[in-house]
Amino acid sequence: MKTTRKSTWVGILAAFAVLAAACGGSDSAESAAGSCAVGQVDGDLALYNWAEYIDPDHLQAFADEFGINATMDTYDSNEAMQPIIAAGSSGYDVIVPSDYMMGIMIEGGFVQPLNFDAIPNSKNISPDFANPSYDPEQTHSVPYQWGFTGLAVNTAVVGTDFPRSWDLVFGDEASAYAGQITLLNDPRETLGAALKSLGYSLNSTDEGELAEAQAVVAAAKDNLLAFNTDSADELLTSGESVIAHAYSGDAFTQFLETDNPDDYVFFVPEEGGTRWVDNMAIPFDAPHPCTAHTFINWLLDADEGATLSNWNYYGTPNSGAIDALDDELRDFLTSPDVLVGGLDSVESISDTGEFETNFSDAFTNAKG
Repeated sequence: MKTTRKSTWVGILAAFAVLAAACGGSDSAESAAGSCAVGQVDGDLALYNWAEYIDPDHLQAFADEFGINATMDTYDSNEAMQPIIAAGSSGYDVIVPSDYMMGIMIEGGFVQPLNFDAIPNSKNISPDFANPSYDPEQTHSVPYQWGFTGLAVNTAVVGTDFPRSWDLVFGDEASAYAGQITLLNDPRETLGAALKSLGYSLNSTDEGELAEAQAVVAAAKDNLLAFNTDSADELLTSGESVIAHAYSGDAFTQFLETDNPDDYVFFVPEEGGTRWVDNMAIPFDAPHPCTAHTFINWLLDADEGATLSNWNYYGTPNSGAIDALDDELRDFLTSPDVLVGGLDSVESISDTGEFETNFSDAFTNAKG
């Protein structure tokens, strides 16, 4: 999921009616994709992605190679993206949903099956990322990037003697940094962090546990600078905040752009947090399905996959790209200081079905 990462289930249900009306468009898109050849383009590329998730020069390189134009619009949460795609006629060719949202969009019919004959570089997908639970037959998606969600801290201000815990933003320790803390403007991530801080699963469907998490987030508001997804990392390194709820790659790349990267640390608190996988998919009514397949295949090339990760500093699911990753990125992805509670402490966000609207409502109420 990516920074720069509201009405989920309600929007999905409402979109079924739209989808029924658009079903002819969906069928024609699927038919067109079935006839796409490797490297074929049928128009320009319109990408809908998280911000700062691909180098604009890298995107332009794709456009130049295939003699087309490529544009990108951005969103700051899965919940902001989903209703736009579900409503139809979005004009987008490729989208990048996170794991749990991928499952929702497949179930809703909002993305089309992929023609893997036009994506031979799918052979580079690491077995660890093949046939995920949200797309068990790997029919509608391919992995894009993966990472963690945790806390980024300016140690020049906070020091190094602080708990590697969610208490830093939700506990008594947070009052010392009132007005200098940001939380992600994302219902599943922020309520998930609160749930983990309480010792619960971030996928809890217990209404009592969610109510406790809502109260934790509501109580944290007095210490916040903002709920912010798009620029949490920049606010940290500019000095406007000193503690940021953030995505791993965003945080690390932002640290490296400062004059003093050693003054910053990123970690997933000891109680645990989110490990996520973002995916490439094609909307059911994408105007240029062949261009979409060609772009997906291009990014799954070993060299292009390494270029992507070496720019955004997220983990790659592309086994062919591993050997070409920057040493700094390898060290960051494997550092024991990042996963304080160990691998077993992190969870992937799962689709909770009709309970999803409870997360959206709880987050709205917590923010006030």
